[in-house]
Amino acid sequence: MYRSLNNYLQVKFGCKVYKLALSGGMTCPNRDGTLSTKGCIFCDAKGSGDFAEHRYTSVTDQIENAKLRVSNKVKSGKFIAYFQDFTNTYAPIDYLEKIFTEAIIHPDIVALSIATRPDCLPYSVLELLAELNKIKPVWVELGLQTIHPNTAHLINRQYELPIFDQAVTELKKRNIEVIVHMIIGFPCETDSMIFETAQYIGRSGADGIKIHLLHVLENTSLAEMYRNSEVKLPTLEEYTEIVIGCIKRLPPNMVIHRITGDGAKNKLIAPKWSMDKKRVLNYMNAQFKQQNLVQGELYVEK
Repeated sequence: MYRSLNNYLQVKFGCKVYKLALSGGMTCPNRDGTLSTKGCIFCDAKGSGDFAEHRYTSVTDQIENAKLRVSNKVKSGKFIAYFQDFTNTYAPIDYLEKIFTEAIIHPDIVALSIATRPDCLPYSVLELLAELNKIKPVWVELGLQTIHPNTAHLINRQYELPIFDQAVTELKKRNIEVIVHMIIGFPCETDSMIFETAQYIGRSGADGIKIHLLHVLENTSLAEMYRNSEVKLPTLEEYTEIVIGCIKRLPPNMVIHRITGDGAKNKLIAPKWSMDKKRVLNYMNAQFKQQNLVQGELYVEK
């Protein structure tokens, strides 16, 4: 059975909870020349932060602006402060302490979620996260994407799988919730390879998973590959079948934070079917119910 994020949040916090996408104004070692200057092939100039608030305003202002943006659909409830774009532990420790503390002490914030790379969690950052976790829950989101070395090389991930394993171990030692990202649609990955990644995440000790559809965005290396016919993306029907296969291979207590996503419409090259989010979710929900996987509302964040 699918353990949905909506149900998990309702049980954990006792109310409706929404994510607010924030920016810490950081970059990435895979972009600044430390590891590479190219970044991952699917990541655009905004570092997967198209829906995050403006990075040049304070964290408090970002939270308030983000609340206003969702006010038409949020009548009551609380929020998760989600540092989304780029690598959100890739900065001096004093700066990280300042912005994360500002977010976590905000009265409307019930948890802090931080997207980062497994190779950007030095001891000082781990200890900071452990201290913040004593104030309110801290979640760390790790971009794994795949366990397969050839794919990792193709997408220019720039770290090896044991680094991911060590990051999960260190975070769990400090009772920090871990959410792992994987992507469906990489060239040369078969369904069985994708299922192996899902199974690995399920056994890793992580608490949650985000399953993403590979989006081809303008001004990325992936866009050039797509135009050269080096990438063939799944249809909605194919994608849904693969997601169902992944879910069936996950432990029943793992929280599924995401089952697809949105690419920025002004940048999205493919797959175009992903732009109709209502249709996508309705179709996936119907298929999940046929498989007796889930009851209730699915969750897709911006």
